[in-house]
Amino acid sequence: MPRINYTSSDVDLMARMMRAEAEGEGQLGMLFVGNVIVNRAIADCLDFKDVRTIPQVIYHIQGGNYSFEAVQKGNVFYNRARSAEKKLAEKNLKNWREHPGKYALWYFNPYAPCPPTWYDQPFSGQFKNHCYYEPKPGTCESVYT
Repeated sequence: MPRINYTSSDVDLMARMMRAEAEGEGQLGMLFVGNVIVNRAIADCLDFKDVRTIPQVIYHIQGGNYSFEAVQKGNVFYNRARSAEKKLAEKNLKNWREHPGKYALWYFNPYAPCPPTWYDQPFSGQFKNHCYYEPKPGTCESVYT
């Protein structure tokens, strides 16, 4: 059973986002980004209370800007999703979850060592250039289901 309901256009959009955000980190890096996308659609907390679909996650605005740099800069639209990325996106949607993105709601590339917190949320781990952050314990239990 998939973690969330999705359509083929959701798979395509998510695959393009994963490619735009983490292509340089290989398939595993793209899967971790996919974890964050799906986790945000499931999270019923913090900034993600009204975010339930893949398009809502991708085009979500926080603090006056799009949540994802690839949407802000437009590079999510530069390349079509290839079949490899679509398979990765479907893998995330169907239930693939691994550390450090397993419960993460945020990630970023600090171009320096990962800070222990990011916007007061705890560091969960790093993969290549991206640092991943989970919600503070007790603030977002829906992510852990």
